[in-house]
Amino acid sequence: MPTPPRDLEARTIARVSSRLVPFLITCYFVAYLDRVNVSFAALTMNADIGLSATAYGSGAGIFFLAYFFFEVPSNLLLERVGARKWIARIMFTWGAISGATAFIHGETSFYVVRILLGIAEAGFFPGIIFYLTLWFPAVYRARIIGFFMAAIPLSTVIGAPISGLLLGLNGWMGLKGWQWLFILEAVPALVLSFVVFFYLTDRPSEASWLAPDERAWLVTRLRQEHTKREAARRFSVADALVNPKVLALSFVYFGAVATNYGLSFFLPQIVKAFGVSNAKAGIITALPYAVGTVGMVWWGRHSDRTLERRLHVACPLFIASAGIALSTLLDDPTMKMIALSIAGFGIFACLPVFWTLPTAFLGGAAAAGGIALINSIGNLAGFVGPYAVGRIKDLTGRYTYGLLTLSAAGLIAMIIVLVLEHDHSLERAPDLGGEQPAETL
Repeated sequence: MPTPPRDLEARTIARVSSRLVPFLITCYFVAYLDRVNVSFAALTMNADIGLSATAYGSGAGIFFLAYFFFEVPSNLLLERVGARKWIARIMFTWGAISGATAFIHGETSFYVVRILLGIAEAGFFPGIIFYLTLWFPAVYRARIIGFFMAAIPLSTVIGAPISGLLLGLNGWMGLKGWQWLFILEAVPALVLSFVVFFYLTDRPSEASWLAPDERAWLVTRLRQEHTKREAARRFSVADALVNPKVLALSFVYFGAVATNYGLSFFLPQIVKAFGVSNAKAGIITALPYAVGTVGMVWWGRHSDRTLERRLHVACPLFIASAGIALSTLLDDPTMKMIALSIAGFGIFACLPVFWTLPTAFLGGAAAAGGIALINSIGNLAGFVGPYAVGRIKDLTGRYTYGLLTLSAAGLIAMIIVLVLEHDHSLERAPDLGGEQPAETL
């Protein structure tokens, strides 16, 4: 007796999710931890090697300048050679360079290693976003990307206390605590690079771990969506890279990333100013990210159920901006952390839904290029945000005006996304009609 279509859909999505999502979350958790662990190292590293707040902010952010230039070529190569080989290469090189950060000795070497880390990691995040479009129909993407991107706040929820404890290894075997932090947190990336090579499958048509009917359903469904997008408008890579909507989405992402990185690179230092130990600073720093993890997963599921996207991006951007701005008015540590936790919800809840906007109208190599361009331009905020916060801190002696700058960036992003049009019909496959996606996750 044939399997009912909805049962087949639920079974297929559940199997693909259980195979790919936990593993990709683990990979991104390690990637993000290696990217931002410098914020915890800075608690003692800056004084040890003589970095000012401006120099630290510049070095933390210069990663994203290198990332910007290599992002699109990296993602186009991933589309050509396959995620399995290319993601493995990325993870190995960034793990090696992240570990090498333990041996910097001044401002120049700090800048050099951050540039090399940006080159090494370029293409990882947009590559995974593109990879997920090859495996999940559009009506599942906000929740799936939400699960995947939950690695961002989780890397701080789990990594912040660990990083705080690793700083306590100061003096062991003649190395500083911040040096051990970089060395030990680089090991998982090196190990996972080999696992990726043998574990990932490039496309559904090659998935021997799916039953034949599951594989056939998934290939057919994704082909239907691709045909529908192509019928609406077919984009070449060049078209995608100059498309006004793609460029507008890049600026939306710029605002979202500014609120994220500008805060994350300095939050441990803000918390440390409360007068707590390094270990306690790690635990307190994790609170906004714990709230963000819940918001990211719940909000993505809600957006998929309603297939509403613009307001599901705009509302969290407003919450993020309001929370950051409110925190500058509060001196009490508890109230300040409540405001920053509210901001954490908004910062992270908007991200998975945002990525449904470009993937709804871009496909194939155009999607690989467009996603990479949006991510690369957006991640320039990873340079501008930390630099602005650090520079303003040096000039004023306070974080207040730097945080208000981040808040303004989020509000501008909110306005842009409200102005953009979004065709929800492109996210519904012809066989789905008005039905909701199967509740498998």
